[in-house]
Amino acid sequence: MPPRIKISSQLLRSLCRQGCVREFSALSRPASNYPGHVPLTTVERCSLAIGSAIGSLLNPRRHDLIATLGETTATPYFIYRLRDAMLASPTGRRILRDRPRITSQTLSLPYLRSLPASSLGATYAAWLDREGVTPDTRSSVRYIDDEECAYVMQRYRECHDFYHAVTGLPIVVEGEVALKVFEFMNTGLPMTGLSAAAVVRLKGPERERFWNIHLPWAVRSGAKSKELISVYWEEELERDVGELREELGIEVPPDLREMRRQQRKRDKQRAGNA
Repeated sequence: MPPRIKISSQLLRSLCRQGCVREFSALSRPASNYPGHVPLTTVERCSLAIGSAIGSLLNPRRHDLIATLGETTATPYFIYRLRDAMLASPTGRRILRDRPRITSQTLSLPYLRSLPASSLGATYAAWLDREGVTPDTRSSVRYIDDEECAYVMQRYRECHDFYHAVTGLPIVVEGEVALKVFEFMNTGLPMTGLSAAAVVRLKGPERERFWNIHLPWAVRSGAKSKELISVYWEEELERDVGELREELGIEVPPDLREMRRQQRKRDKQRAGNA
């Protein structure tokens, strides 16, 4: 019989804190690694991933479900790859050290609106105003165990509106699907690719635009652009947005709002001639 190996209670607690041993039961759950953290078993993680994937497909406007899908599918590999990409960049390392947050408290929207129209800050503020959203709509990360990787996911989530602003894509389903493919090519996060399944909800003209225009654009531009997770957007607000796009390798897609407007006009004309 092989000898028994005794593990002291102190060593066991140390291993639990490091994530090497995780004790789960109906009445017991490991301590949180950061405020708001919810440790999950493998079964719980898989159940949440499947449920949130189905729910977000049925209703792509359920940002809470999309957030849950992002967190439950990012580990164990993908979020670490994104964190390592930040560590490989001097600016990314500064972001990880500073841990900035993007909210209406950390960004002065009145100041951004006062900047030249060609600046990143004014472009971002104009996009927020046009879409009727604020920087405060992003929920906090809960289901990623590693505290640093949880911040990386939070950073990605809060930078999402900057991606919208620099590409000009609106938050309609058609625009979100296009941006998710762009993000998948740039970040590799599974949720961004899975969310693109919402293309099945697009109507005929929308689906045609996606396959013929926005999918090729998203694949091409997302793959060639620099790692956007390592952009310190807060330090670029006064820069010319065109110069920043060129530096980052971001190609601007055709104006989706204008294309939708022209489509509605054609539909109205056809209805009037019928």
